Amino acid sequence: MKKKGTIRFINKDRSQFFNTLKVNVDGYFTKNNISKNGNATMVIKTIALLSTYFVPYTIMLIYPPPLYIMILLYSLMGIGMAGIGMSIMHDANHNAYSSNQIINKLLGYTLNLAGGNVFNWKLQHNVLHHTYTNIHEMDDDIDSKLVLRLSPHGEVKKIHRFQFIYAFLFYSITTLYWALLKDFVQYHKYTRNGVNRANSTEKAKQFSILIISKLFYFFYMFVVPLVFFNLQLSYVIIGFLIMHAIAGVILTTIFQLAHTVEETTHPLPNNKSEVENEWAIHQMNTTVNFARHNRLISWYVGGLNFQVEHHLFPNICHVHYYEISEIVKKTAKEFDVPYLDNETFIDAFNSHIRLLKKLGESPSVKAAA
Repeated sequence: MKKKGTIRFINKDRSQFFNTLKVNVDGYFTKNNISKNGNATMVIKTIALLSTYFVPYTIMLIYPPPLYIMILLYSLMGIGMAGIGMSIMHDANHNAYSSNQIINKLLGYTLNLAGGNVFNWKLQHNVLHHTYTNIHEMDDDIDSKLVLRLSPHGEVKKIHRFQFIYAFLFYSITTLYWALLKDFVQYHKYTRNGVNRANSTEKAKQFSILIISKLFYFFYMFVVPLVFFNLQLSYVIIGFLIMHAIAGVILTTIFQLAHTVEETTHPLPNNKSEVENEWAIHQMNTTVNFARHNRLISWYVGGLNFQVEHHLFPNICHVHYYEISEIVKKTAKEFDVPYLDNETFIDAFNSHIRLLKKLGESPSVKAAA
């Protein structure tokens, strides 16, 4: 991976697209006298999703159920865990949930409650992914993973020809890997390659938080039900794996539909480590929306189906994306900038499958530079 900051975006055409767009979007909030942060809808959603995760957990402790009921409860927890990741911690860690930074910090740590780590996530997502979207060896989210090839610039292997079939099996273990190993691997990687620029004291603090939060997660996931409530070990292990499988498939699929689809590009920097495009237009070329008019999907996935708006304005709470999407679309048209949008979830899903198949067929598959 190139070091953070070694790639620059060059606005060679001196486009005023993003400057104009910011004025238009700011005008919407000013005209309607509303905050860019969350509102009552966001609070209700937060309560609902946290309840979907913690209420089933509480029920199984107080009223130990038979296996089939426990599987149902853990399945609900998986749905809740994915929802927390997409709709609560995501906005909070972008400082978009609230104007109160204490609230953002507290709700951001719901990621740690679900087995992840805020510090690593911010480096991977806020720094690398949002800055270098779909750029090979810079955006960790599209790096080749085990037997998955997610970029046309990654090494192709014979097994990749079948990835459109087995991909979702690997998606199902992503959050489990996250809880067990990923954060330790990332902490070491980001420290080694300079992405983590904290001083030694801060690094020690963050590593301590990482260890403590992991211990707490596995304590309430295993020690509490097994030791304090005498649940059967096999039931807990089965339920735990099912919970992570459901959360992993949901989270990974939703993300892939925004970047790993046929419509997006995977630009490479030139010999001077420059991407010859304005950063905002780069985002428009590498990010695609889906199912914008499906209110149920939009509610559950936290506006991640409005990835165009999110990448351009990550500090705006997702409850506003539906309204500002029309502003972004209209401004993009005025500047002849692409506004990528799959009408339905199925359209986006099929596009993802087709791209997985293309990426697995031949190393000659290229992206527009």
